[in-house]
Amino acid sequence: MKRTGIIVLIIILAAVVVAIIVFDLGSTRTSSRKGNKYQLDINEYSKVDPALITYKEVRNYNLASDSLNAIAVKQDKIYLADGSFIRILNLNGEQLVRFGLPYETTCVEINGDGKILVGFKDRIGLCNDTGESIWITDMINESAYITAVAIKGTLIFASDAGNRLVQRFDISGKFLGNFEGKTGEDDSTGFIVPSGYFDLKVNQEGELWVVNPGRHSLENYTDEGDLRGSWENSSPAIEGFSGCCNPAHLTFLPDGSFVTSEKLIVRIKVYKPSGEFVSVVAAPDRFKENGIAPDLAVDENGNIYALDFDRKTIRVFAPK
Repeated sequence: MKRTGIIVLIIILAAVVVAIIVFDLGSTRTSSRKGNKYQLDINEYSKVDPALITYKEVRNYNLASDSLNAIAVKQDKIYLADGSFIRILNLNGEQLVRFGLPYETTCVEINGDGKILVGFKDRIGLCNDTGESIWITDMINESAYITAVAIKGTLIFASDAGNRLVQRFDISGKFLGNFEGKTGEDDSTGFIVPSGYFDLKVNQEGELWVVNPGRHSLENYTDEGDLRGSWENSSPAIEGFSGCCNPAHLTFLPDGSFVTSEKLIVRIKVYKPSGEFVSVVAAPDRFKENGIAPDLAVDENGNIYALDFDRKTIRVFAPK
């Protein structure tokens, strides 16, 4: 009897375990969930007061390419990093030049005399506007992933999302070292780069600004990599940045104001040079839902060029 009782107890326990598993599996199905009352409602933050939108889309150019990576604008020309090619367009969207490079491009910037600085996955290069190579660096290392490049006089800066560093070079391509965004011995994090979004830019005053995407901050560094100042705004509301890594892209208006784009809640905004929110360039309803953050450039007249990767289009926004 004792043995029979043990067997019966085991069978009952086994049945209870099976029932719990079945219930647990059923409760995790989407159709049976009641919803997480603490989950962020993205739709709530996708709505923008029209009074905050101070730009209008004035034209766009269809590019019909699946390999677009970056945009720059300089002296009435548009430069596109498109796969392993650089394309140069006029402001009417007509292609002037197209030339190939030895590696897949990731980013592009133009210096004062029209030379083209190009980022590749694990190195950078400089060429002229006909495609003639001036130099290409050796591979930085196997972990490198260059996401943005900038020129300041005879210095070159490259944000490296793979190593979470800013790499430094001189104008001849000689490596000068790097910095990791740490502000002191008690700062164990430095640049927080959870994904492939890690932008930097030199403004009209010659200041180097680096996006620290995991902190939702923009940070100003000296040429040697010492922090001079920063501002941040971590919030899903219209004036802030949210998600794992925003802002995704950065550029500057002629007056020094910041222009940013974001992923997840895709939108383009303007901030004062001191960091205060100013206005919206393009609201989330102008982009694909959960789309890719557009890369940004600005011309001498303050028009904003957004490289819309989802639509394969350059979209130009001008002040209303």
